[in-house]
Amino acid sequence: MRTYLDRILEFTYGRVEEEKRKMSFGDLDREIRTMGPTRPFLAAMQGEPISLIAEFKRRSPSKGVIREDFEPGRAAETYARGGASAMSVLTEPQFFDGSMEDLQAARNACTLPILRKDFVVDPIQIVQARAGGADAILLIVAGIPDAGRFAELADCAGEYGLTVLVEIHNPHELDRAFEIEPRLVGVNQRNLSTFDVDTELAIKLRRQIPSEVSMVAESGITSRKQVQELHEASVDAILVGETLMRADDPGREAAELLGRQYTE
Repeated sequence: MRTYLDRILEFTYGRVEEEKRKMSFGDLDREIRTMGPTRPFLAAMQGEPISLIAEFKRRSPSKGVIREDFEPGRAAETYARGGASAMSVLTEPQFFDGSMEDLQAARNACTLPILRKDFVVDPIQIVQARAGGADAILLIVAGIPDAGRFAELADCAGEYGLTVLVEIHNPHELDRAFEIEPRLVGVNQRNLSTFDVDTELAIKLRRQIPSEVSMVAESGITSRKQVQELHEASVDAILVGETLMRADDPGREAAELLGRQYTE
């Protein structure tokens, strides 16, 4: 049976080929060479008791529309006031209703480092991310089965000054992830095949990840109690999207998750 991930990747490969016909790798590369340095995404994961990557996500394949009355620029401002250390912006258009324009709007509205959250399968998506204002990209182990391709994409990101968040979903993907000696690993507690969530997974896998490698817990984080438990398990950061996007006041919700006072 075809999974969510199968369907997303099938569309992504087609989208990338279309984008490669519309844009020139060389032109993007030349544009990047005149840009300033990226914002320090990895350092943002290491400067707090536990850091928050606040996500802008309009919809998801499993939940449908999450929120329509919230724009990325306003989200960026709100998340920054709530104490977020970085921001994640969904740029996948078909299943998440995202775009590079969303990423650019978020970057222009705040000083937070920005993660391009997408299904990266080709180097052109990396130069596109850098040209569009991203400071980090996501590489999903389950989405790039070829080890050589995975290493190539990680190297490409490094060449353009982008931090790589290497995402795994189960213990079996750890060996694949560490073939590129990552400095930042994300444990997505959502199974990308079924979209079910295991809220204990990040704590379980933290024990198997070297302490010098920063770790992000992703998906299923909805309460201050969970955040405290993750901090006690030496998780460095959390990535939270739906909980914030559904909140009446996303900035206040971010502050509450972090145990901070919120100032409007």
